[in-house]
Formats: sequence, structure tokens, C-alpha cells
Amino acid sequence: MSVFNKAEIMLPKVNSMERWSVVACDQYTSEPEYWKSVEEFVGNEPSTLNLIFPEIYLEDEDVEKRIENINKTMQEYALNSILNKTEPCLIYVERTLKNGTIRKGIVGVVDLEEYDFNKGSSSLIRATEGTVLERIPPRVKVRKDAMLELPHVMLLIDDDEKEIIEKIDKSALEIVYNFSLMENSGGIKGYKITNTDDILEKLEKLGNKEYFEKKYSVKDKGVLQYAVGDGNHSLATAKTCYENKKEEIGDSAKELPLRYALVEIVNLHDDSLVFEPIHRVVFDVDEQNFENELKKFYNLSEDETDTSFILLANGRKMPLNIKNPDFNLTVGCIQRFIDYYIDKFGGKVDYIHGDGVVEKLSQKERNIGIILKGMKKSDLFKTVIVDGALPRKTFSMGDACDKRFYLECRQIK
Repeated sequence: MSVFNKAEIMLPKVNSMERWSVVACDQYTSEPEYWKSVEEFVGNEPSTLNLIFPEIYLEDEDVEKRIENINKTMQEYALNSILNKTEPCLIYVERTLKNGTIRKGIVGVVDLEEYDFNKGSSSLIRATEGTVLERIPPRVKVRKDAMLELPHVMLLIDDDEKEIIEKIDKSALEIVYNFSLMENSGGIKGYKITNTDDILEKLEKLGNKEYFEKKYSVKDKGVLQYAVGDGNHSLATAKTCYENKKEEIGDSAKELPLRYALVEIVNLHDDSLVFEPIHRVVFDVDEQNFENELKKFYNLSEDETDTSFILLANGRKMPLNIKNPDFNLTVGCIQRFIDYYIDKFGGKVDYIHGDGVVEKLSQKERNIGIILKGMKKSDLFKTVIVDGALPRKTFSMGDACDKRFYLECRQIK
């Protein structure tokens, strides 16, 4: 069987697709006003908002009750034909981003037997950045009893010749959805693909060992067929739930729907795909102490012509360069220092998309903002193959509003 394959995908039958589809749960985690606006817009209409757990609420007191309501609503939507299964298929997606460009992808399932999120993995599906293990248990709580899964996972393929997704002929395909996304986030159009053999055959070629080693000039590094570009912790949660079930019932778990996870595959070389840096904001710290400790930790120079990051503190905006880095990427150095500082002095870090949000948050007392540069997307596969996973939260594929929105579902129980 292919690592990536077609599936029985559940699609909604609702009056308002715009109210149905909401952004990935790990976005806008420091902007409660965004999620409040979404709640007001959705109202009482059927929506994926009622099937997910926005991470901004993970520390609230009603966590268990919220999870219980999610599971109940999943069953209600499935039983009342709000969600209906397709025949086994793939879905070709054209996502219009906020700036008007179109990102193309294919929705299907991946085999979790071929995915390993641990450091040093040589599996066919790998994380591109370090997995924060503490983030998995809260997500497992949501998924372990869930009837459905909703993907915001995006896997990348390195198809520099654009022979797979870009060559799909949509002229004879059935359109299964076409609508604008909420909060000025562009639009999305989906086409059902039932004749999938050619696409799957081309994708499997990317996993050919001889082809792979010749392309990347590597030996004995394992074949990296799919790199997790977005949603790694969601995919790691799916993997954890599957492994837990194997521990419980043995190899018979391999026959369960839990073995697979619904994802969207996107070509790394898609013209619309831009790697954006993920910035940091550290909350509830002494701004001057943070700055002093950072200068002790690394040898810094204030050099606007060779800036590796910008520190925003005490109303100042300081372009800085690390002269004695201990990671290839600046983000690795910054993350190491933040981990050290919070462990010693306290505080809390959040990972932010967009310079403007960082600047806004850093103006508040006891907040520190750090703006980072992005990495070249063409370096991604070779870096992961040779060096392993990047430091966590190294890059983002576009701004928050351009993330994958929940739309398709799949029954896993």
C-alpha cells in the first residue's frame, strides 16, 4: 500500500460553508479577540469550531467539559447527515490566499506506520522541527475518544519539476466545495479525484531509495518522502493515539482507521508557498534583566547591516547580531536562550506570525518581542536529511490567515 492514499472523506452539507470552516487551532493563541470574533460569526450554525479545541483555551478550567462537548457534537453531525462520506478518493485543493495567490494541494491519508517524530528519525515521513513532547498529551485528550479527525496537517513533497500536483487536470473533476473563508482569509475550492492511480504512482517514486540518494547526494540517511510543514504536533498526536492502541490490543490495531491520518500534501516548490519566520514574544519578565542576561549568554553586536534578529523591549527596537552562535540558525540560539531564561527566571513564551503582532504585544509592560529572519525553503529537505529536525518553530508557511482551515473530516472510530 502507498504511504499516501485515498480515503472515505466526510464533507459537510450546510447552509454556510464560510461559517463551517475555521482556521487551525494553534493560531492566534495570544489574540482572544480573534476567536471571540469567530464565535460571534459562527453563532448557532454547524461549524468545525464546535469540533476543535482552540489552543488559546487549553488552560481554562472547563477543559474536560469542552472535550466532552466536542465528542458529542461530532456524533451529532455524523448522525444527522451534516457530514457525509465520499467514496474512496483524493481531493485536489486550490486555496486562494489573502494576497490572491493560489496554493495547490491534495487531501488524502498517510500511513502512520511510516511516520516517526522523534529526533534522529529516518522514516519516510518526518518532522521538520523539534517536537515539543509536552504539547502532545493535551491533544491526545481531545483525540483519544473522538469519532472524527479534522486535519490542519500539511506535508511537503520536494517535486522541483512540478510533475505531480501541478499537472493535475481539473477540467473533468467534480467540484465538491467552493467558497470564501472567514476573517478575510481568502477562499478555497476542492475537486474530487476518484481515478488516483497516476498521482499515487508519481508520489511513490519520491520514496524510491535510488532516486532519493542520487537527488540529494546522500547515503544511509533513510528516504525522506514527506516532510511535515505544518501541524506536526497534530500528526504526532495521531501517531501517539495509534501507538497507544497498539499497546492496548496489539497488531490488530493495524487494521483500524486510527492507523491513518488525513493530511494535505503541498509541493515545496509551489509558487505561492513562502516560508515566514516565526517570531517570539516572552511574557511576564523583567525587560531589562532579560536584555542583560541575553548579552551575557551571547556576544552581541548592534549592527543594522548584519542583523540576525531584532529585540523589542522597553519601547526600543534593537537590531542585533549573534557573534558566537552555537546553532546554524539564529532561531536555534534564541530558543536555547529563552528556554534557559524561563527555567531560571520564569515567564512564558508564545510563537507569533507577523511582525506587527510582535510589535503590538511588545509594547505592553513586562513583554519582550523578538523578530527573526526566515530560512530559504529550498534548504529544507537537505537540512532535515543531513542535520535532522530544525529547532522548533523555525518557520511558518505563510501568515496565520493563510494556514489550513478545517473543512474535511474522516471517521476514525
